Amino acid sequence: MEDFLPIAYFNNQFVPFKEANISIATHALHYGTAAFGGLRGIRDPNNPKQILLFRLDRHCKRLSQSAKFLHYELDPEHLTQLIIDFVQKNQPTQPFYIRPLVYSSGLGIAPRLHKIEKSFFLYGLVMGEYLSGDGVTCRFSSWTRQEDRSFPLRGKISGAYITSALAKTEAVESGFDEAILLNSQGKVCEATGMNIFLVRNGTLITPSFDQDILEGITRDSIITIAKDLGIPHQERIIDKSELLIADEAFLCGTAAKIAPIKKVENYSLPSKRPITEKLKAKLIAITENRDSQYQDWVNQIPIE
Repeated sequence: MEDFLPIAYFNNQFVPFKEANISIATHALHYGTAAFGGLRGIRDPNNPKQILLFRLDRHCKRLSQSAKFLHYELDPEHLTQLIIDFVQKNQPTQPFYIRPLVYSSGLGIAPRLHKIEKSFFLYGLVMGEYLSGDGVTCRFSSWTRQEDRSFPLRGKISGAYITSALAKTEAVESGFDEAILLNSQGKVCEATGMNIFLVRNGTLITPSFDQDILEGITRDSIITIAKDLGIPHQERIIDKSELLIADEAFLCGTAAKIAPIKKVENYSLPSKRPITEKLKAKLIAITENRDSQYQDWVNQIPIE
């Protein structure tokens, strides 16, 4: 059972998590008319009276943009303050994950976005490692990633994640840790809730935005870090066969952070991952506020 933080934000107020409940007739429950975000927080290793949140402003901006697809205006600055208040009320002692969600809260049964009430809630849970840091095994999913012409993939829309759920279960039930989705053109796209990178001949490579990927915040962070470290990088189309002969490959996301890939289908990837390890160490140092170059990526929230 998940270890949820005790206080949630629901119906425009902070309430005990157990009291934050919705109707079984809620529109979003039936049609996936919701958009969500997710960000991690930790106690500052050097200051126990401070919580660190990674790239809070970017997460709030993305959820605000996602909400527009639902015809809902969510002020990113207001959301930022709500999340700060949420952290200060909960004062978590362990690494945690925050889930803000915008949804159609009306009780109508017609699939629509107009003339239906929208609401927002916020809750959190304790979260350690989402995927093994030692490396994960992956398979190519039989399910295909949606196309932007039929689904607003620039938003983090909840309805899209049925594909992720199908792919994840298929992978796990067939003996793998994670699934890699191909797009409608048969090119490498992303995992079930993570972006993907590979390394070939010293160059860091990841699918470009025109490959129907989510605009990942951790993905963006890794590209910036790579530039600053002088690691060559490319955003482009990746063929399925190219992943199988990569020198290194890893998944990344808010929950997963950086998770090396050790095997794809029956192809083992090299156990030495110098670029992956360099990026991972740098990202950890940044999230723990140990790198002055990226201090503007880390919100420091005082607690008692």
